[in-house]
Amino acid sequence: MKRFANRREAGRALAARLAARTWHEPLILGLPRGGVPVAKEVADELQAELDVVVARKIGAPGHPEYGVGAVTADSEPIYDPRVLRALNLTEEQLAPTCDREREEAARRTNLYRKDKPPPDIQDRDVIVVDDGLATGVTAKAALHWVAKHQPKSLTLAVPVAAKDSIRIFTTPVVAILVPRHFGAVSRWYDRFDQTTDAEVLSALA
Repeated sequence: MKRFANRREAGRALAARLAARTWHEPLILGLPRGGVPVAKEVADELQAELDVVVARKIGAPGHPEYGVGAVTADSEPIYDPRVLRALNLTEEQLAPTCDREREEAARRTNLYRKDKPPPDIQDRDVIVVDDGLATGVTAKAALHWVAKHQPKSLTLAVPVAAKDSIRIFTTPVVAILVPRHFGAVSRWYDRFDQTTDAEVLSALA
């Protein structure tokens, strides 16, 4: 199965797939940080407004990289109940971590938007873009936030996705690659450098 050279190439491939449809006042929301360079290519191709939706992973105690849930700056957290059961965790136990990540989501949202108001979502076709879909918990929190603002339609678009993760979404998912053996998002890119805040701000400028 093919790989992408980098996020820009992945974004162009995703943009070509999405351009085959007609969108009503499209709004492209990138998930910072890695989803934003991908989202910029989509926004350029669709001649659409580009903005961000910041969702932060809630990590397992002692293993912060292992996401058990996610939260945005101003909505309730989304947890994976299967993972909570498997790790014998409750939402109450994770509340301090959730609060920290909510504050960080607010800080990053303010950093990326600067003085701009949030985008108008109501009655528009909104496409949430990330650089890949692994567990899907962060994307789920982002979609939950967007859905509260009454878009006309809501789509999740990623260059590569784990097949099992796509199944947990009721929102339509557009993915270029759905490999049988997923591994990690980085495996499907030749170059997968960490995206910086400066790169996010440049893409949004």
